[in-house]
Formats: sequence, C-alpha cells, structure tokens
Amino acid sequence: MSGIVPLHLVLLIPLAGAVVIAALGRWPNAREAATILTGVALFGFVVSLIPHVAGGASPAVLLAWVLPRGLGLVLRLEPLGLLFALVASGLWIVTSVYSIGYMRGHREAHQTRFYVCFAISICAAMGVALAGNMFTLFVFYEVLTLSTYPLVSHHATPKAMKGARTYLGVLVTTSVGFLLLAVVWTWVLAGTLDFRVGGILAGRASEPVLLTLLALYVFGTGKAALMPFHRWLPAAMVAPTPVSALLHAVAVVKAGVFTVMKVVVYIFGLDLLTTTGISEWLMYAAGITVILGSLVAMAQDNLKRRLAYSTVSQLSYIVLGAALANAWGVVGGSMHILMHAFGKITLFFCAGAIYVAAHKTEISDMRGLGRAMPITMAAFLIGALSVIGVPPLGGSWSKWYLALGALDAGQIVFVAVLMISSLLNIAYLIPIPIRAFFSKPADGSEPPRFKEAPVFCVAALSFTALGCIVLFFLADDVYRLLVPLGGG
Repeated sequence: MSGIVPLHLVLLIPLAGAVVIAALGRWPNAREAATILTGVALFGFVVSLIPHVAGGASPAVLLAWVLPRGLGLVLRLEPLGLLFALVASGLWIVTSVYSIGYMRGHREAHQTRFYVCFAISICAAMGVALAGNMFTLFVFYEVLTLSTYPLVSHHATPKAMKGARTYLGVLVTTSVGFLLLAVVWTWVLAGTLDFRVGGILAGRASEPVLLTLLALYVFGTGKAALMPFHRWLPAAMVAPTPVSALLHAVAVVKAGVFTVMKVVVYIFGLDLLTTTGISEWLMYAAGITVILGSLVAMAQDNLKRRLAYSTVSQLSYIVLGAALANAWGVVGGSMHILMHAFGKITLFFCAGAIYVAAHKTEISDMRGLGRAMPITMAAFLIGALSVIGVPPLGGSWSKWYLALGALDAGQIVFVAVLMISSLLNIAYLIPIPIRAFFSKPADGSEPPRFKEAPVFCVAALSFTALGCIVLFFLADDVYRLLVPLGGG
C-alpha cells in the first residue's frame, strides 16, 4: 500500500525533534528553540493535510507488514484522525511555550529528558490519530503510555513514584487485559482490523458477543477514564503542570476517547449499534461518570485534583456521544475533543501559573488572588465558561450537538444529564475566579500586589483562552469536517 501523501512524516518529525532536543541538552535556549520549531513543523504538515480530507480523499501509507495474512502497521487519513492530529500538534506548540516559563520559573530538574519524552509522546499521539487499523492504534496507544510514564514520575519523589505506578498499572492492565483481547477477538471474527466506514463486525457475531466485545473495547481503553478505571487520572496529578496539560488536553485522555469514538464508528458502525441496541448500557455508564465525576470534583480543595475529576466527567461526554450512535452524537462527541482541549488546557495552564507565581495549590488559599494575577484569573474564567458550555465559547457547540444526539436517540434523560452536569460545572469552577477577584485573603490581609507568572506562561494561557472564544465562530468549519462520520 502506498500513497502520494507522506503521512509517515507525522512520526518522523517529532522523532527527529526528540533526537535534536537530546543533542542540544547542554544549551537550554537551543534545546527549547528546537522544541518549538519541531512543533511548528509538525503542525504545519498536519495543516497541509486538510485539503485532502476536505476533498474526500483518504490517503494511506504502509509502515511495515506484521503478519503475512495482511496485518500491517498502516497510517490512514480520515476526518476524525485529522481533528485529533490538529489538536495534539497545535497544542504541543502552546504547551512547549508554556513549559519554558514553567520549567525555568520553578527550576525543574531533568528538563532535557522532559522535552525529549514530550516529543516522543506526541509522536505516539500522531500514530494513534492516523492509525489505519486497530492493530496500529493499539501499538501507538501502548507507546504513548510508556513514553508518558517518565513525565508523570518526573519529580522522582515517593509521592510522584506512587502516582506514576498507579498511572502505569491501570493503563497497562486495562489495555493488555481487555483491549488486546478485544483486538484479537475482532481479528478472529472479521478477518481484518482495518477501520472501515460502516464497521467490520456486522453479521459476524451474535448480539451477546458484540455486547461483550464493546465492553472490552470501552473498559480496555483506560485512557478514556470511564469509571471505575479512572483512578490513574487524579493519581497522575503529581506530575509538573505541563505534563498535566499533556495528560488532560493534548494527548493522553484525548487518545482514550478518540479510540472509543474510532471503535464505534469504524469497527462496530453506527447502524449495527442502532439496530442491536448494544450500546445503550454505555450511555448510562457514561452518564453516571459525568455526574459522579462532577460531584467528586466539588469536594476537592486542591485545584489540580478538582480539574482532574472535572476531566473524568468531561471525557464521558465524548463516550456518551459515541454510545448514542447517531450523527448528532458522533459530531458532538468528536467536537468536544477539540472544545474541551482548549478549555481544560487553559485551566491547567492557569493552575500552573498560580503555583509558579504565588506558590498556591489549594483553592481555599486563592482568595483575593485576582488582584495579583488578573490576566491568569481572567483566562481561568474564560476556560471555565467554555467547559461549562456558555456562549460565545466553543464548549457550547459540542454540548448543543450532544443534546441533539440525545433527543434524536429518544434519550431525553441524557439531555437532563448534560444540563445537571453544566450546573455542577458552575458550582465547582465559577467560585474560584469569583473569590479570587472579590474576596480578601482568608487571614484578612490585603491582597498581594501584581505578580503574574513568567511571560511564557501568561502568553500561552492567554492564547488558549482566546482560542476558546475563536472556536465558537469556527464551529461550522469543524462541523463540516466531522459530518461524514455520521453518514452525512
């Protein structure tokens, strides 16, 4: 198999960048310049792929044969993969800029290792995004887990190592115990693992078998953080904030929900799920995770842990969209990959900026902080409103399409779930900037004078906050990219 589009460059660019970054480790300025230039080159190449998808093409490239029966490592371009690739590559640039301010401002050790592992992680995310079959996706999914482990354990403290072990243990156990079994079972049933429009399992097995297989795929994709396999996400918050941004917005969790969406659309097919009804249980599992994740978030005083449980909740919006198995649900869930990425990365950037500038991690200690860090707290408010789904911010569109999907499926209960979740989002996010701007410190002292985080941090969080607004007006373009997924 060959194609005129050199898709393998999505892997070679970040890998080459990792080598150059490692070689320049003794010269921080050159190392960080190489990181940003690599990100720009990768994003530029991914952007150049847009016309191919817009024109209806689906170019592919064979990386290597694995089995003589036709199983190989294959990259293929299609709308959902392009969206994920754009999100991961674009936000890598912003996160790299932010990392310069954060890692230097906090005087972090092992910065070269950090940037190298980050580049390898993005390479793995690109492999997941453009995987042409389930085997290729599984391979890069595992590489992503292993390459992010050194980032989670970066501080090497007992607490960091414990969190990293939880991270690695949950993700490897679920992927090897459930996901790999589902992949092999699919190969046996269908004789192929290729991603095909309409799916590959219709007429291949009974409904009980298909239901079991769907459960193996969903719970085997631990990165989707569907309860009860979500513990790794808050445990991984021991990592530096740029890593938290990678986990929550750029690559890791998005690779999880992307995998679920990919399996639903291209392995099972929407028609199969609709006619058999085997995904109805998944709607309720996702709905329960949406509500419980928000309730647990409300009880957290540590800002990063509150945001972590918020992510657990928000990811299940995407799983819900997939489980609805109709055009509106798939478009809304897929769009939420993009909209949530910008909103949540803004919130994590703000959390890191607060830690660097004010050395505060607990929400109860952030009263009056708005006077000292007005840019950061204003960006936090914008990111929070986008996550809540308030117009004119991008998050409002994905929730709107998800609600339409629930109505189209005759599942009004999930419209209620979306509304209740938004109210809970307000309850655990909005009090943070309100208290920062309108309350005095808890000890009654005067708020500190203006002291924002390093300029690289502030520039990055300002950019992503602005992105939350811009995406509201680009939603039609995103819709046109994604509508073929639902058969439109």
